[in-house]
Amino acid sequence: MLTLQGLRQQLGPCMGAHAWVLGLSGGLDSMALLDALTQLRQQQSIPPLSAIHVHHGLSAEADAWAQFCADQCAARGVPLSVARVQLPAGASVEEAARQARYAAFAAALPPQAVLLLAHHADDQLETLLFRMLRGTGLRGLAGIPQQRQLAEGWLFRPMLSWSRAQLRQWAQTQGLRWIDDPANQDARFARTALRHQLLPMLRQHWPAADQSLLRLAAHASEANELLDERAEQDLATVATPLTDAWLAGWPSLDVDALLGLSPARQRNLLRYWLAAQGALLPVTRRLDAWLSQLAAAEDGQPQLDLDDYRLYRSSGRIWFIPGAWPSSGTPESLSGHSVQWLLAGNGCLRLSALPAGEGAWRIAYRLGGEQIRLPGRGTQSVKHLLQQAQIPAWLRPCVPLLYCGNELVSVAGRWNAEVALMDAVQSGFTVSWEPVSD
Repeated sequence: MLTLQGLRQQLGPCMGAHAWVLGLSGGLDSMALLDALTQLRQQQSIPPLSAIHVHHGLSAEADAWAQFCADQCAARGVPLSVARVQLPAGASVEEAARQARYAAFAAALPPQAVLLLAHHADDQLETLLFRMLRGTGLRGLAGIPQQRQLAEGWLFRPMLSWSRAQLRQWAQTQGLRWIDDPANQDARFARTALRHQLLPMLRQHWPAADQSLLRLAAHASEANELLDERAEQDLATVATPLTDAWLAGWPSLDVDALLGLSPARQRNLLRYWLAAQGALLPVTRRLDAWLSQLAAAEDGQPQLDLDDYRLYRSSGRIWFIPGAWPSSGTPESLSGHSVQWLLAGNGCLRLSALPAGEGAWRIAYRLGGEQIRLPGRGTQSVKHLLQQAQIPAWLRPCVPLLYCGNELVSVAGRWNAEVALMDAVQSGFTVSWEPVSD
């Protein structure tokens, strides 16, 4: 059975957190953890404890469940926030609810805080079987991780050592109340079918199935550690740093160095690198197809478009581009003497001592055919300047062009017209652009 001493040992790595936030559904598992945490708080000092309930809006009882959680937290002196979410279209209900739930957790988690979730050993088994039936790789076979980074804090699962039956025993001994979600009995959901049909059959024919599957997860976790060590070594040669101020802030890999690795090491490195960016990993067939395109077309620019990011080949690099990055900039008018201009999703343009020119100052973006008259170099094509500087193709449409009237004065501070240099001498006029800004 769950014990406070055992829970205290599991929570050891979290004691130094700035706060604990419990993900509270109101079900058996999270209610058992809520009760145990509040009892632990009476025995010793722990970080400030609060809870969050995610209201998915999927059940007619959803409001009642949120109120139940509020009442239970109030009775224990635990602050509760309720996050109402809308499910994204296109995914299964289970997957959509999971994505929305974790997005709500990430948005609510304070920096350096720990989100505590009540997943237990049976959840681990169900996850492992579910992933095996989907043909998961080694990372999937490792099952649910006990901890991982989430937003600016951490996610931690302190109850993976206990089974559902052991948590139920604790809850009954403590006289707890909890919510029974009817969806947990609906065999149309894959995990429910695993729980009520497949797992009982496995246990009947293989009594040691639970221990064997958990041992498999432990072996896979150890193998993953070795793969991560190999990926770290490969990353040191493939993720060579860039010194260009416009490009240094973007995660990128050297294409030739990546393709110089064996296919297995390429896939391992990409998965490790993408996970480090906090990105959802693509399915194997999509990743393999993209790597094939990458190897086949030296001058091509194959993209891998996923929900929240893109992988883009350009200028000899593979770039990790957030899905929110615009395909082109938005023109804007300027005013003011010295300004820090936050562009529409496009970084920050800093202007100092903006002189009075013959015409209005404005920010525009490439449409084609732009030229700038550079000191000592004559008139130059902006397109050729960007190509010569190996600015990747995905970034070029977002490079801000500073105009005074109809005259191009500066290409984001990197190339400045003769008139800009004259103003710089006379008034201290400067321009700089940071494509990545907080």
